Order: sequence, then C-alpha cells, then structure tokens
Amino acid sequence: MTNLLKYIVKNDAMKTDPKQIYGWRVYLLACSACFGAMSFGWDSGVIGGVINLDEFIAAYGLGSKDDVATANLQGNIVSVLQAGCFVGALAAYPLTDAFGRKFCLMYAACFTLVGVVMQAAASGHLEAMYIGRFVSGLGVGASSVINPIYVTENAPRAIRGLLTGMYQLFIVTGGMIAFWGNYAVSVHLAGPKQYIVPLAVQGLPALLLFSLMMICNESPRYLARKDRWEEAKMILTKIRNLPPDHPYLLDEFQEIADQLEYERRLVGDASFMSLQKEMWTVPTNRKRAILSIWLMICQQMTGTNAINTYAPQIFKNLGVTGTSNSLLSTGVYGIVKVVACACFLLFMADSLGRRRSLLVSSVGQAFCMFYIGLYVRISPPVDGQPVPAAGYFALVCIFVFAAFFQFGWGPACWILVSEIPAARLRPMNVALGSATQWLFNFVVARAVPNMLATVGPHGYGTYLIFGSFCVLMFFFVWFFIPETKGVSLEHMDKLFGVTDEERFAVTDGTKRDMSEIQVEEHSNRSDNRSV
Repeated sequence: MTNLLKYIVKNDAMKTDPKQIYGWRVYLLACSACFGAMSFGWDSGVIGGVINLDEFIAAYGLGSKDDVATANLQGNIVSVLQAGCFVGALAAYPLTDAFGRKFCLMYAACFTLVGVVMQAAASGHLEAMYIGRFVSGLGVGASSVINPIYVTENAPRAIRGLLTGMYQLFIVTGGMIAFWGNYAVSVHLAGPKQYIVPLAVQGLPALLLFSLMMICNESPRYLARKDRWEEAKMILTKIRNLPPDHPYLLDEFQEIADQLEYERRLVGDASFMSLQKEMWTVPTNRKRAILSIWLMICQQMTGTNAINTYAPQIFKNLGVTGTSNSLLSTGVYGIVKVVACACFLLFMADSLGRRRSLLVSSVGQAFCMFYIGLYVRISPPVDGQPVPAAGYFALVCIFVFAAFFQFGWGPACWILVSEIPAARLRPMNVALGSATQWLFNFVVARAVPNMLATVGPHGYGTYLIFGSFCVLMFFFVWFFIPETKGVSLEHMDKLFGVTDEERFAVTDGTKRDMSEIQVEEHSNRSDNRSV
C-alpha cells in the first residue's frame, strides 16, 4: 500500500514520513466516519427521483409536474432536509467538544435513522414527510461537521487530503447508489412501493455509521484537549502503528502539545465567548474563518446540488424523454461523479494540491454552465423532435460539469475548512463552514425548481447565473486561497502569518514536556477498546 501511495501522492511528507503510519486503521477510521456523508448523498439522489414519480405525485397531491405550485411543493419537500442540516451543524459544535467526536457521530446516526423511518411511513401525509426530513437533517448536518474533524485529526499529514476528501467521495457514492435505485424501482416496482422502498433503504448508511463507530477510537487530538494525555498517546501510537518511543511519534505528540499550549496562553479558557474572541479578534484566525465561509458559499453557488437533486428534471429540460430514461441518465451522471472524485483524491488532492484544483475546477464548470444555458436559450429541445448534435453536447456538458466539480470544489472545500483552523477553533470553524454550506444548500434547493420554471424559457437563465458565479470563484481562489498540501495541522498558523516571534511571545518560550507521558497497556476506558 505504501509503495502505491508513494507513486500517486507527490509531496515532501510522503518522502520523509515512516511507511508504517499508512496502515489499515487510518483507512478504516476514515471510511467508517464517512458513512455520515453517504447519508446526504443518498438522500439527495433518492428525493430527486422520488418527487418525479407519478405514484409519489398522486399520493402527496402535488398536482401537475409542470406548474409553479408543484415546483413550490417539490422545493419544500427537498429543502426541509437542508433546514434540519443547518440546525444540526450549529448544534454539533458544542456537542462534539463536550462529548467527543466518536459518540456524537453515533448520536447523529440515530437521528438520521429516526427521520428515515418517518419518511418511509408518511403514507401521503406531507406533515410527517416534512418532520421526518427535518429530523434526518439534524443527523446529517451534525455528521457534516464532526466527520471532517474526526478524519482530519486522525489522518497522517501526507494523505490528509485523500482521507478527508473521502467525505465527498462517500457523498457522490451514496448519490450514485440512490440514482440507480430510483431507476430500478421505476422499472421493476409498481404502486406505493416505488417511493417507499427507496425512502426506507436510504437509512442503510446511518446504520453502518452507528455500527462501525462503535469499534473506532476517539480522536487523539480531542483527548489531548481534554488533558487525557495517556489515552491520547496510546491511541496515536496505535493508529500510527509505531512504538511509543519512535521519533516521528514523539515529534507529532510534541507538536500537538505545543499547539495547545500556545492557544491556551493566547486567550485562556475554552469558553464559548473566549473562543469567539479568539476567532474574530486574532487576525489570522479571523481570516481563516472568513475564508471557510466563502469557500462553502462558493461550493453551493456552482449549482452542483441543484443538478444532483433535480437531475431528472434537468435531463428532461435538455430533451431526454420518459421518466425511466431520465433516471437512467441520472444514474450515469452518478457514476461519472464517483469516478471523477476518486481520481481527484488519488492523483490530485495531495499532489496537484487544493489551490490548483479549485482554479481548474472553476474554469471547467463555468464553460459547461454557459454552454448549457446558451443552448437552451438559442436552440431549445422540441417535444417529439430528435435531440440535435448541440443538444447531445449539452448533455455531455452535464457529465463534464460533474467531473470538474469533483476535481476541485467538491472535496477540496471540506479538506480546507477542516485543516486550516487552529486546533482549539477547528470544531467551531468546521461548524461555521458546514452551517454556511447547508444554509446556501437550502437556498439553492428551494430556489432552483422556481428558477427552472420562471427564469427564461426552459430555465436557461439558471445555468447562466451559476456559470457567472464559477467565473467569480476563480478570482476568489487566485487572490485569497493558499496551498496547504503536505503542511501539518500544527504548522497552519505559520502558513497564515503567525511568526515564531509571536508564538514565543505568547508562550514565554516554554514547552510542556511530553516525554514523561507513558502509554498504559491495560487501560479500562471504553475509548481504548477499539480497532
């Protein structure tokens, strides 16, 4: 495995760090936590297909597929999940600091499962559907905050981008499975089963998240923040697969201690108000918080989740006829996203880097959106007529757009938001970024059905708006986003302008001696009975 990583990951840390740290445990931890991300991708894929099924429309009284009133109801059903995600993301910040990353992920999985059961059992009652989707959103939103933090704090620095970016890979994998599930039920099932089965099966990722996190360890950096140093060192020793006295392990542990000492000297206690003061009054922290907010706004304004959720409707607007054909095209779209995201994580995240990936992604997405919008405006598809060559190219642009998004703005935003803040501010920073993402996800999900119905014939203006945002995003990245590949979490301060002199002045040059902390071989704490 190490030889393969050295072939595909090109950074200085990969050349110098010991090969033992890339053992199976770090991959198991990342994959286990990322099932929380799969819940969102699965839901987006399921609901986008379900709301276009005739059986669902009849059961929930949505009326005609083409009128604005139906577009409003569809927008409400879809976006109420994002509203729950927004609340869940904000709630996750204090909870994950109080109870830990591991157990909060398990609690989030329980909320998601309860919401899924309510959606599947709604039986045509919109109120139950709304409540179920909101409750599911609480779990999904909380997972979106805790998952990147947990993976980032466990990952070796050389492959941190790859492991943290798996969050996006699991989102698109969940969406792909849901897309093909929608197609399967439209072909093989009839009656209410067409929408009840996919609504129920979407609970599988949450069930896997709960089950797998039971055997995973707590984050060593969280334990260090709680002054549980022996447990932190024992877990770090286990997941790095190194002896307790190995120089690499001692250096990493000392960096964790030095960073925490600096942050505690900087502001003092870790109360909510002191952390707010630290985030917004210290210039380098304020810069990182603002960058995180804007990264997540930009991610949503690419229009990607509009296509993810309303893909069947968009393919119909581009000339694909029949519900099954539209769902089939959506399934292929899901495959393209998964393959593109996997390629990014393997060959680009820790080699090409975050910054260049975002720049390339912006250009590619802008071109695709502008072409689709101009095609729909100048030569829109006509019912009963074959799709022209220009129309097929527009369909190809949907798939190319998906690929470019996965090459940059999809996974790179989650990587950056979770790795650039200081250790004490990481939960708050990720919660802030995640809540921003869900807020604008809600705005887009609620607005797009109406935009497709009202912003020009066939909604052509929708694509031009998203293309314009992609152009603006290129310049945002060019001027404001630094490269972080291969930089350890404890060295992010230096990257964002904190000098050694400033750090020395805060800590009076003192260090906490970590060499005396011993690893207990037979601890009876539940956090340590893990893989």
